[in-house]
Amino acid sequence: MNFILTLLGVPAGLAITGGNTQTVMTATLALWLALFSLFLRRWPLSVVILSVLSVVAFHTAGLIGSGWVWPATAGLVALALSGRLRAAIITAGSGLAYGLAWDGFVDLDHDVSWSLAHVGGEALWAAAVLAAATAYRNTLLWRTEVARRLEQDDHERELDARRRRAEERVEIARDLHDVVSHTLAVVGVHLNVAMDAFDTDPGEARESLRLAQDVRGRAMTDLKSLVGVLRAGPVAHLSDLAGLIEQVRAAGLDVTLNEFGEPVDVPAPVATAIFRVVQESLTNTVRHAAASRAAVTLRYSPAGVLVDVQDDGGGADDPADGYGISGMRERVAALGGALTAGPTKDGFTVRATIPIAAQDD
Repeated sequence: MNFILTLLGVPAGLAITGGNTQTVMTATLALWLALFSLFLRRWPLSVVILSVLSVVAFHTAGLIGSGWVWPATAGLVALALSGRLRAAIITAGSGLAYGLAWDGFVDLDHDVSWSLAHVGGEALWAAAVLAAATAYRNTLLWRTEVARRLEQDDHERELDARRRRAEERVEIARDLHDVVSHTLAVVGVHLNVAMDAFDTDPGEARESLRLAQDVRGRAMTDLKSLVGVLRAGPVAHLSDLAGLIEQVRAAGLDVTLNEFGEPVDVPAPVATAIFRVVQESLTNTVRHAAASRAAVTLRYSPAGVLVDVQDDGGGADDPADGYGISGMRERVAALGGALTAGPTKDGFTVRATIPIAAQDD
């Protein structure tokens, strides 16, 4: 393309500006510059310098009557597009400075005003061409950068999706642990009662077996929800706490539930964490604490939720590393909260604080 534009543009420009003094020389310059343009992609700066020097030499020798820089327009554009705008400006400026000196002080056929007008016109032409080339290059760079950022955003979204899927798998594993652990604990208690009362009190044995069957059915529902929907929505809700408390009471533990504040603004992840902390804590109480009473206290506020589960049992010897406490602590920490667990004067306490505001960001 540069070859054709130069081969046709140089003779046309010299004819329009009155610089076609010798047709043969005009054609020679046009062919010479067109051949140079074939090497612009590989050596843009060298080609521009040779092109400008050729134009200056032809003009100084009187072989053409106009033009100091503009016949080398294709080279200047190519140099600017390659990102070497400064080199293009210096090369064009040098050619124009020589032309101004030649027309003003060597060629006595023209005065300084004429020289300034003609060289100034070429300077405006070179400035416009270089500005257009630079704008075009910046547009291409901008489009490339936008495409790169879009690709990077897609990559980051893919990584984020993978991270979320991994977190969901961890959550599912925790929920499976909570459901199975709680179910086995409660069912185990009922089965023990049934075994003890099988001969002496068949009615109580049957009732314990019925309760165990109910707990088992509820657990199967939770497991189907986990496996079936893959946590498309929260598995546990605050409304399920009453049923959970009743199950534990049926196992022989006297449990009270106290709620303070309004829970309507609790996000689903926080609600699920609350349920699981209460479930795991009561499961540990039934299985390990040898407790007779437990109290569950929930305090709702705009900033967060306080979950407090206390029992009158002995707790575990090493509560930090076992009985699902580490899993509860990780679940709460993932939501920006904190969980503590340990023996107290009257028994064992699990306390978790879960912020609400962070879940809305």
